Amino acid sequence: MKIKTFPVLLAFLVMGIADAMGPMASAVEKNYELSAVVATLLTFFVFIAFAVFSVPGGTFAARIGKKNLLLVGLGLNIIAMAIPTFVNPGFVLLLFCIFLLGIGTTFLQVAGNPLMRDVSEKGKYSKNLALAQGIKGVGSSGSSYLVGLVLVLPIFATMGWRGVFPVFLLLMLLAFLFVVFLKVEETKADVQPSIASSLKLLKEPVFALAVIGIFLYVGSEVSMARFLKPTLESFSFATDKAALLGPTFFFGALTVGRLIGGSININARTFFRISAVLGLAGILLVLTGSNYLTLAGILISGLGFANIWPMLFAITIEEKPERASELSGLMVMAISGGAIVPLVMGGIIDKGMLTFAYIVPALCFAYLFVLSMKRKKIIA
Repeated sequence: MKIKTFPVLLAFLVMGIADAMGPMASAVEKNYELSAVVATLLTFFVFIAFAVFSVPGGTFAARIGKKNLLLVGLGLNIIAMAIPTFVNPGFVLLLFCIFLLGIGTTFLQVAGNPLMRDVSEKGKYSKNLALAQGIKGVGSSGSSYLVGLVLVLPIFATMGWRGVFPVFLLLMLLAFLFVVFLKVEETKADVQPSIASSLKLLKEPVFALAVIGIFLYVGSEVSMARFLKPTLESFSFATDKAALLGPTFFFGALTVGRLIGGSININARTFFRISAVLGLAGILLVLTGSNYLTLAGILISGLGFANIWPMLFAITIEEKPERASELSGLMVMAISGGAIVPLVMGGIIDKGMLTFAYIVPALCFAYLFVLSMKRKKIIA
């Protein structure tokens, strides 16, 4: 690993902190005496930030530089973490902080994914991006566990539910300092971009298909995370065991898969196909409704899901690297699929078809499989 990749990897680690807003919702709900629906605004505001600020962030990165946008994102996150660290905020102020965190993390994603190409050795981009996504997964898992640990660690217990924020703040500050001293020669845009020129890229099939792929992938991942636990509970697993063998097992396999992807040398297109096949196969096993096949499906799908994002992202960026910032903005915008696809799956579940509802992520991965089989001039 080149020294230049370390600050970018550290930025990916802190990207995962936004994922802790889901586990934190229950503590916030209790502290502010909120309804469950209102408490979910924590994650909703993060997704809204991705949807609204990704494309503008891409044009911003092309104008001021990806490293500078990374610093802007980290700066916003530092402010978002500092406020609840030093004061006990009202709920509206807390939502503002979470929204600010969402904007900052959006900028980190928009800038960090293509910046990894600029700090990588030739031919190592997809491999390093897979490793970065694995590091992000470690950040997601670690920050989620930290939400529970603060209640038992004396140094943070006195702050109650706010005890995680000083730790998050310290990590943000550390990442900011490392990125400040990063020296990198960035790939520049061939023309000054705008939001209109960025959206115009969607007229090219290679980019439109990739953005749809990211939309469906993220939607499938969030759907699995949301519904695996109730699925296992329907098999008579205890609640704690269902949580362990469901979403925790899935994200564990996903993180391991990304770390593996970051440590092996394999053609990005081939790895994308293998990942799509594994993801689809795992979901189909869950669709069987069998206890044991479902558990096997969770493991296999986690490994398959692991490298869809870094492979598809890297393949797409390599198609037109001089437009990397704009393409990154479009693909990060597609993270909004995490808010839409689970609603479709949830609608089927509400009709009493819990197992059959996995046809939704299965169809998403069928699309990704077909996309992976397209010829080079279409997909990469």
